[in-house]
Amino acid sequence: MKKPLVGALFTVALLGAGIAPATALTASDAAAAKPTKPKAVDFAGTVALSNCSGSLIRMPDSKPEDPALVMSNGHCLEEGFPAPGEVVVDQPSSRTFTLLKGDASEAATLTATKVAYGTMTDTDLSVYELDSTYQQIEEKSGIKALELADQRPEEGKAITVVSGYWKKTYSCSVDGFVHELREGKWTWKDSIRYTPECKTIGGTSGSPVIDDATGKVVAVNNTGNESGEECTDNNPCEVDENGNVTVHKGINYAQQTYNVPACFGEGSKLDLDAEGCTLPKPSGALAK
Repeated sequence: MKKPLVGALFTVALLGAGIAPATALTASDAAAAKPTKPKAVDFAGTVALSNCSGSLIRMPDSKPEDPALVMSNGHCLEEGFPAPGEVVVDQPSSRTFTLLKGDASEAATLTATKVAYGTMTDTDLSVYELDSTYQQIEEKSGIKALELADQRPEEGKAITVVSGYWKKTYSCSVDGFVHELREGKWTWKDSIRYTPECKTIGGTSGSPVIDDATGKVVAVNNTGNESGEECTDNNPCEVDENGNVTVHKGINYAQQTYNVPACFGEGSKLDLDAEGCTLPKPSGALAK
């Protein structure tokens, strides 16, 4: 994992080529048809935790009056790393987060009421429910939540990892997808591998990974192979469908989040039994 840090140290194309348009193209028509340049990724909507990074997130169908949510890593939970197989649900929390503006200056302090969801099994994810709604936060700070994409990103897509803790961004592309990523006791599935340009460090854990073209969050940054070891802590290894193990020293990874929206319904409420929800569920004595 990108270890938590102690203390306060993401052309309109003309179809039917050869067919003349029925009317002449006016200047206003041309302006309307011109491709819209994606907004540059900045820090607006990201948060700093005491030991990690994170983001104020909304689902595609979230409403202004819904309780707001903050996303980070499971290994950034205040109680420490969840054990393999452990899933934390609806656990009271009063954790605070520093919400940032686009220029990385402080916009507001946000306060959680609970950990809605947290795990390091199959993914490395934590989602906190806050004591404020999206509308209240926007009225107070002017900051809108970042939207989670509900579709998988594509290989080769330009992405930016935005760390609220370090107030630093890392730009690269989706290099590929990993069947299983193993690190110490934990295994994560269908992880994103970055191209080498994203040299993330400790404290960037939980950073949103943003699709540069859409501005939507497609993953949560969580780990990287630091010294070339195989499948040890801070040295994840890749395992393919046939069990073959590969190590990429210096390469970093994230966990996809397109499957998260299906698990949160009306009023930002977690529903692990909802249709399409594939997040791990609590089971047995490990459930909290």
